[in-house]
Amino acid sequence: MTETQNRRRPLNRARVQAAAVQVADRDGLKGITMRSVADLLGVEAMALYRHVSGKNDLLDSLVEVVVAEINDACDALPAPEDPADWRTNLRRRILTARATLLRHRWAPALISSHGTMGPALMRYFDEFGAIMADGGFTLDTIHHALHAFGPRALGFSPELFEPEAPAVTETDLDEEAALADMAAMAEAMPFLARMAQHLSHEASTTLGWCDDQDEFEFGLDVMLDGLERRLER
Repeated sequence: MTETQNRRRPLNRARVQAAAVQVADRDGLKGITMRSVADLLGVEAMALYRHVSGKNDLLDSLVEVVVAEINDACDALPAPEDPADWRTNLRRRILTARATLLRHRWAPALISSHGTMGPALMRYFDEFGAIMADGGFTLDTIHHALHAFGPRALGFSPELFEPEAPAVTETDLDEEAALADMAAMAEAMPFLARMAQHLSHEASTTLGWCDDQDEFEFGLDVMLDGLERRLER
């Protein structure tokens, strides 16, 4: 679509949100400003204020936009072969949510920092709870499980910490400096240094600092195992 055609289309809240998603996908959350979104739409920044009250309103609304996309992806899944197979049904729902977040890697940080509970998010958790209920869990256990899962229910793990700068890899340093850093770390923190040398993360499946697919699925399966044992009591 040309810039002229873009200008002729009537502006509305959905178009502003869609443009903000494009900016975030390209530049991350820090790239979202009223000016950057307006530039993508081919309008003046002031025109956006008819549809969003400001940047915070826009960011809050993007949580709903992304979760609505997750809901659409979950709706497109084949009907479960056995509604009582809560583990399979819950696991595929969570991994479907994660696949959506991998297309919008900025979204976990936004979901974690903006506590808005809009209709799309409420619907996601309503269906999440219904899957557990179909599997035979009590309402109390479902309530506890939702708190235990936290953001993992939406497909991402909470970070122990969030470094301000991206992790530095050995490709960013000369070999001598990398070896010196590792030696210093090994002396101060021997176990963490040994673990760091052993571990690696697949960038294409990683959300945030170190939440890659294998790590996420490990944590997810540990939680599902625990719920399964509780159900069998």
